[in-house]
Amino acid sequence: MNIGQAAKASGISAKMIRYYESIGLMPPAHRTEAGYRAFHEKDIHALRFIARARSLGFSVEQMSNLLALWQDRHRASSDVKAVALAHIEELDGKIKKLQDMRETLEHLVKHCHGDARPDCPILGDLAAESVELDAELTL
Repeated sequence: MNIGQAAKASGISAKMIRYYESIGLMPPAHRTEAGYRAFHEKDIHALRFIARARSLGFSVEQMSNLLALWQDRHRASSDVKAVALAHIEELDGKIKKLQDMRETLEHLVKHCHGDARPDCPILGDLAAESVELDAELTL
């Protein structure tokens, strides 16, 4: 099957398939005599694996590791579990950061009058943060 058909069958765009091939996540596709990529069922299966791993937020490096583990029939499930647990830790950190951002914004919105007056604690906070960042960048 050609790259368009592989994209449709896997749910990954042709552009991303080429990217995954260029970074070594996917091995180079077989080529026809005319130079077109030709994908086989095992390639589609690997692309679907990548699509599912990506939907769970795994990084390219983690996906590469998981693909290698998936293809290794002598792997230990503990190795796979370790990758998943590390990813859960990363997700927990991101969730915490998002919750902190939400709480900060909620506080600022609560203290903004939202009327015709020009003073606004939201803009004040953003300006204060940018001043602090500018100071850090010049050090």
